[in-house]
Amino acid sequence: MADAAKDLASGTVGGAAQLIVGHPFDTIKVKLQSQPAPTPGQPPRFTGAIDAVKQTVAAEGPKGLYKGMGAPLATVAAFNAVLFTVRGQMEGLLRSEAGVPLTISQQFVCGAGAGFAVAFLACPTELIKCRLQAQGGALAGTSTTGSVVAAVKYGGPMDVARHVLRSEGGARGLFKGLLPTFAREVPGNATMFAAYEGFKRFLAGGSDTSSLGQGSLIMAGGVAGASFWGIVYPTDVVKSVLQVDDYKNPKYSGSMDAFRKILKAEGVKGLYKGFGPAMARSVPANAACFLAYEMTRSSLG
Repeated sequence: MADAAKDLASGTVGGAAQLIVGHPFDTIKVKLQSQPAPTPGQPPRFTGAIDAVKQTVAAEGPKGLYKGMGAPLATVAAFNAVLFTVRGQMEGLLRSEAGVPLTISQQFVCGAGAGFAVAFLACPTELIKCRLQAQGGALAGTSTTGSVVAAVKYGGPMDVARHVLRSEGGARGLFKGLLPTFAREVPGNATMFAAYEGFKRFLAGGSDTSSLGQGSLIMAGGVAGASFWGIVYPTDVVKSVLQVDDYKNPKYSGSMDAFRKILKAEGVKGLYKGFGPAMARSVPANAACFLAYEMTRSSLG
């Protein structure tokens, strides 16, 4: 089997593992990110991550934590196939000779290239996911002047896609938030893959990491995931509020406008809403992803 096919298959398995482990955390993250700023003297809709979990389960049951999983589940194969395959192909281009490990700087470049490629798939997928996750809890039933999203009810991923294509500018509407998606995926994946390889080498005591066990791979994957969100989280907040913003009565005119308004209304902490669930998700989800990828890749030779 060609290396590209192996990366494709392994990335698919890794992505499925990541999604199953991490989606409930992601749902809470989006709910916290997209809730409107409270009016003076009033408490926020959710006081924190635990409160968001309690309210979601009380209103929708445990399945509410998996709302919006259909969109990323339907595209997880393509998403991770692109991510790991582009990374693998860039490794081949940068490698001076067969069998020679890349430097950490070269791994950084490979991750950046993979992030750029995958952003085109991530943007519409995340728009659909965020619309489904945000509705019915933090934002439904509020006015467009007091919320970042209109009270539109969606029946599922395909219903979101149809609504956007029909009422929000066609295919262009599905790519709302592309700029902050690039700003998240390029530096985020560059840092993640560099951190993953760097931590593996730290644990192995050198560039040969083939002898590392599953526990070490889990640790390296967790560190990699934490490094991703550690540097790009504010861009994810901007992306989320843009993607759930009302099309007819938008609160934000673009990425910089959203950034300025969040900063003005809520301060720096507004750019880190949902950071706790994101970090809590990133460690186990990315640990599962990289472990599944490495095990599948190894089994394929």
